[in-house]
Amino acid sequence: MPSYEWKGRDRNGNAQSGVLLADSKDAVIAALRRQQIVVTTVKEKGKEIALPRLGGGISSKDIAVFTRQFSVMIDAGLPLVQCLDILGQQQENKAFQKVILQVRQDVEAGSSLAEAMRKHPQAFDDLYVNMVAAGEAGGILDTILQRLALYIEKAVKLKTQVRSAMIYPISVITIAILVVYVILWKVIPVFASLFQGLGADLPFLTLAVVAMSNFIGRFWWLIIIVVVAAIFALRQYYQTEAGRKTIDGLLLKAPVLGIILRKIAVARFCRTLGTLLSSGVAILESLDITARTAGNAIIEEAILSVRKAVEEGKTIAEPLARTEQFPPMVCQMISVGEQTGAMDTMLSKIADFYEDEVDAAVDGMMKLIEPLMIFFLGIVIGTIVVAMYLPMFTLISKIG
Repeated sequence: MPSYEWKGRDRNGNAQSGVLLADSKDAVIAALRRQQIVVTTVKEKGKEIALPRLGGGISSKDIAVFTRQFSVMIDAGLPLVQCLDILGQQQENKAFQKVILQVRQDVEAGSSLAEAMRKHPQAFDDLYVNMVAAGEAGGILDTILQRLALYIEKAVKLKTQVRSAMIYPISVITIAILVVYVILWKVIPVFASLFQGLGADLPFLTLAVVAMSNFIGRFWWLIIIVVVAAIFALRQYYQTEAGRKTIDGLLLKAPVLGIILRKIAVARFCRTLGTLLSSGVAILESLDITARTAGNAIIEEAILSVRKAVEEGKTIAEPLARTEQFPPMVCQMISVGEQTGAMDTMLSKIADFYEDEVDAAVDGMMKLIEPLMIFFLGIVIGTIVVAMYLPMFTLISKIG
């Protein structure tokens, strides 16, 4: 659908301009007349060459900012179509701008906001659309949007913590491997040539290090191929259901990192389910959405088993405890929330607690990794240094 740039004046005589998605110029003029805008010029925008954005697509930060601004405008009493028009025109992300303007056009044509957003899953997921639908039905759209903005902001924070928990140790280990690789590739051959020229008898440790250096120098291309192939195979395996369960299960059982990932999963579960329930979304649908946004196959399977039990008439706490994926404290607090009728409030408190726990756990892991990496590098480089100096001691004793 083409975009049209238009200029005109509102009923107060103020100059107005903007961009509108429509089938034709006549459709643009008709839409603007319904807003009591007298159109002066309408022209089709030239096709833009979209430069690829770093990260691509529509980010969670874009959605969070849009939702926060949308809630403020709705709370201030601005008409829905006008809010979408303003937000669309000021949106810097071209892909997201097109989505907002299309939503605006669908709403103006008579669709509900939730129905219009449901057509754009790349921007608005099931959780977002269902909460908006509940807000429209209950007449509390501004409140729902505020909750959504808070939820997305906290979800972005959790995602950042996941990246910190995963990327930091991987990057440190990678740098350590590269340092050792360069030493074996460039430094060891110099010593090997020296020992060969002097005719020194090499001990086993030195022979092993020299052999490893020779292999790296001769078959470096093979090492790169094997590493790339292993990464590709692992990614393909993770795309399968069995592979996802296996890898996610191993991650949850990993020392230190597994504890952090489990806390993140608990915080995400409680925050998502609490936000949906407080917005009036049905319990079964809330559990279904929460499972799909769990981010871990093992946790997702556990939540779906809870959903099945709830569908059979049971409470959430009992089947949740049977999954053995959630701490007993969480299950007990949810049970109290069910008994008191304050389930959403209890889930929100649990989420707040575990998000703070994640902060502390990530900080603790960072402090733990640094000395471990120093120790690892010290052992590896120390072994290489000793292997290179042992023949020198032999030569010196012979000369003596």
